Amino acid sequence: MSSFSLKSLQDAAGPVSRETFERLVAFEDMFQKWNRSINLVAQSTAADVWQRHILDSAQLARIELEARHWVDIGSGGGFPGLIMAFLLAERPGASIDLVESNRKKASFLQTVIGQFGLPARVVARRIEDSHVLVSKPQIVTARALASLPVLLDLSAPWLTSGARGLFHKGRDYRAEVQESVNRWTFDLVEHPSVTDASGVILELSNVRPV
Repeated sequence: MSSFSLKSLQDAAGPVSRETFERLVAFEDMFQKWNRSINLVAQSTAADVWQRHILDSAQLARIELEARHWVDIGSGGGFPGLIMAFLLAERPGASIDLVESNRKKASFLQTVIGQFGLPARVVARRIEDSHVLVSKPQIVTARALASLPVLLDLSAPWLTSGARGLFHKGRDYRAEVQESVNRWTFDLVEHPSVTDASGVILELSNVRPV
């Protein structure tokens, strides 16, 4: 099990303050308490939330340094959306919208945002109904939500308007990319995951229907 350390966070995310690290440690404790009652992540991964979920989410901060307006779809237990909210708090003017239709999970997200004063907003709607409520995000994120073709369908209104996608993917990502090019054209950058040897972050831009 990885140790909770500022260095482990900085190795994943880039420059992060000790204050943000301490806030994330406090969040992890709060997360574990909620997870016992509403099952925010699979119990098989709950023992190592720091490595499997927090650091895995935090690596997006290293990939994208400039964007100020983010949206995370299917936020669930807050990965990567809530973790990015903690990190974006160090960037003046930055914020993230968390789209989550499950009432209990949305309540958890809202509680964390309030407790830590995070620059985030919960959009408690289905993803398909959230596009009009989230205007002109620069970055769209999703993790453990759906296959890439489905993610492209769900986030198309933003991606085709200039947003870029940062999507966590596992070892089968190449098949998902191949399936996606039948319907979409896009520029693709593959960022190797810093927490999972078989994982990647897919960065998609200039998305257009074929």
